[in-house]
Amino acid sequence: MATMIKFRAWGNENEIYLYNVQCAYDTLSGFVKYDDGEYAEYDESCFGDFLDNERYNIEQFTGLKDVNGKDIYEGDIVQPVSSHMNLKRGKPFKVKKGNYVYGKWIAKFISNKKFGVDGCYFSDEMQLIGNVHENPELLEADK
Repeated sequence: MATMIKFRAWGNENEIYLYNVQCAYDTLSGFVKYDDGEYAEYDESCFGDFLDNERYNIEQFTGLKDVNGKDIYEGDIVQPVSSHMNLKRGKPFKVKKGNYVYGKWIAKFISNKKFGVDGCYFSDEMQLIGNVHENPELLEADK
């Protein structure tokens, strides 16, 4: 199954995410939306205007989903979990280029039942718990 290429933009001024910004075209509504599905308001006339703009941080969809089926984007914070036991495993970490590729986690450490990303061992189950813009404290808790 092909992974959909899509992006979201964190608005640095209004502190809200805009989704599907790759579909922005001539400020027409209906393509770019807020997290709640409502049509977003924006001044950019195309995707390139989002990319080359200090007002936004652009984050790409990784092709990965968490244990609850939520899309995982760069900039998200995930928690390794064991869903059948509702147990946290390892510490939360930021999703970024270098710890995933083409919809798969890049394992830096491997044992017979677990693998590791960014120094954390875990099973293949991840739970989306926040993002670096709205929940930076989730990364600071384990420092």
